[in-house]
Amino acid sequence: MLGLMQDTPLTTNWIFTRAQQYFRDKPIATRTVTGIERSTLGDTLTDAQRVAGWLDDVGISPEGRVGTFAWNTARHLALYFAIPGSGRVMHTINIRYFADQLVYTVNHAEDEAVFVDRSLLPLFLQHLPRLETVRHVVVMDDGADAEIPDSDAYDNINIVLWSDVIDHATPMDFSDRVTDERQGAAICYTTGTTGNPKGVFYTHRSTWLHSNATMSSAAFGLAESDRVLPVVPMFHANAWGLAYAAGLAGASMVMPGPDLSPAAIVDLLEQERVTVTAGVPTIWMGMLPLLEGRDLSALRIILCGGSAVPRALSEAYREKVGLPIMQAWGMTETSPIATAAVIRSEVADLDDDGLADIRSMVGLPPPGVELRIVDADTREALPWDGKTSGELEASGPWVARQYYRTDEPGEQFAADGWLRTGDVATVSELGYVRLVDRTKDLVKSGGEWISSVDLENQLMGHPKVAEAAVIAVPHPKWMERPLACVVVKDGEQVTREEVLDFLSQRLSKWQLPDDVVFIDEVPKTSVGKFSKKTLRDRFVDYRLPSA
Repeated sequence: MLGLMQDTPLTTNWIFTRAQQYFRDKPIATRTVTGIERSTLGDTLTDAQRVAGWLDDVGISPEGRVGTFAWNTARHLALYFAIPGSGRVMHTINIRYFADQLVYTVNHAEDEAVFVDRSLLPLFLQHLPRLETVRHVVVMDDGADAEIPDSDAYDNINIVLWSDVIDHATPMDFSDRVTDERQGAAICYTTGTTGNPKGVFYTHRSTWLHSNATMSSAAFGLAESDRVLPVVPMFHANAWGLAYAAGLAGASMVMPGPDLSPAAIVDLLEQERVTVTAGVPTIWMGMLPLLEGRDLSALRIILCGGSAVPRALSEAYREKVGLPIMQAWGMTETSPIATAAVIRSEVADLDDDGLADIRSMVGLPPPGVELRIVDADTREALPWDGKTSGELEASGPWVARQYYRTDEPGEQFAADGWLRTGDVATVSELGYVRLVDRTKDLVKSGGEWISSVDLENQLMGHPKVAEAAVIAVPHPKWMERPLACVVVKDGEQVTREEVLDFLSQRLSKWQLPDDVVFIDEVPKTSVGKFSKKTLRDRFVDYRLPSA
């Protein structure tokens, strides 16, 4: 027997309507090339309606894909509502992809139009001749002096300015524009798998549910009183959901624009009295030396994800600004929030060291996400005892079940549909997840597995180490042994022997790296994670002293 409750579609237009009715006067600050632009959420939503009308006016297909190639700005936020709100699919193009990856994703998504920040126009135009389906390019002027080509500079491609779109388009009424909450809303591509980037295809329903979850105390508790600065790019898993969540909660927003330098971010945090901010570990590492004398007392959450947060980094923030880093975990495939390191009442009275240990985990899943760890060979579920490790799998209404334009789910998904994350983890009796490593980054030494993540956390606890990554190197006796790639802090000096001695006081002998190499910087992926593939390629022929 079915119940008798109203069946209202959960869509981005529902978020739009709520934001427009209750929060239209909420401020948005966007830093551009020329300074701070101030607007309101209402201004952004009005722009969204005009952009949506323009998509109709120029004949973009009813379910066509529309790309964005842009920084975090109020205009980009308008596109978050305009494109899916009109019934089309937003494709946030990763501006840091290699050329072939970028071209592949645009052609695979079959983008018909792309909105481009003027400061990124020279980069985008390099690829335009190879983009097979793009027929319209809209340039969003962020104060850069990049030359804008004439509208007829490219065959069969219409190039227009954002101002022309906003000034002349008829605003769209979003009422009943999207009636099926299962309709696609956005595509984000991920390079976390083998081969070409894979498209994760979010629905309106998954977007609404994910946004709602971020407002709960099981995640970030995002509220109307917050001022949110997403350092995480809007092309990275939809800015971790913060763009929609802020609109749903009624939070004010601070958009960093093109300058993501540590100095620029800390300026914004202080000047705009930001309460919630989010970014990958490399952002917070770079900011750490700049915190002295800064008033960041408004902050209540420094959210960090993308890769494991070194305990030393989180504790350094607790000491300098009175607030530790809050770790979260997820993937593009999980929209992305799948866990958050909230403190349960059972552990709230632990001492500082105990709480730091809790914060070193990636946390608990919010309502809506189910997790399990399984044996790599048998695929049997493993116990939650905080010791047994296995591959982490996820399921839930905002977790992908298949990649875009594929014939079947494929090896990334278990036989019963759960997402195979590729992370190895333990789970405590209380449900706290601790990441041990990526399956492909574990070091198999003889019959034992060595966690590169544990080694990296210990290395970055050394007072003279800025950052470090650990990779597996072939060994004739042990199959593989760890090699530590270390970046020394500016103005400091440290030797291989000092590093190994530091580790020997914290780890078993068999876990110690066989060698330490010093590098200028750890290479990063397009979303700021450590690129261990690059390091493995660089040291492919490296011979360990013990070999």
